Amino acid sequence: MNIAFIAHDRKKEEIVNFVIAYENVFAGHKLYSTGTTGTRIMEQTSLSIHRFASGPLGGDQQIGALVADNEMDLIVFLRDPLMAQPHEPDINALLRLCDVQGIPLATNVATAEILVKALDRGDFAWRELVHKYKPGVDS
Repeated sequence: MNIAFIAHDRKKEEIVNFVIAYENVFAGHKLYSTGTTGTRIMEQTSLSIHRFASGPLGGDQQIGALVADNEMDLIVFLRDPLMAQPHEPDINALLRLCDVQGIPLATNVATAEILVKALDRGDFAWRELVHKYKPGVDS
């Protein structure tokens, strides 16, 4: 599965702790992240993460491009709902793309934990069919 991690500044410690707690689950998957979030996670775990630019510099949009192509399977995006973000349109575009493509997206740790437990149980096997039979490709 392709999994992305994104966290606003005041949520970075929280996402690092979350990934540490479920490192064994994430270890078998291809991981992506915005720049600083990915760096912080890699410093605290043994995971390898493909890092894009930081969110304000287009990282959210780079992950969004994978979502638009239906290449992302799960996103953990710990947003800070109490702080205005200068790149709010990019954030909203990513959330909209996840809704359009039906990509599971957690914006808080409670939802992220439910999704990761489902991932660990194998409940995301349906995403393999999405990758195998992409609409519009060889149809």
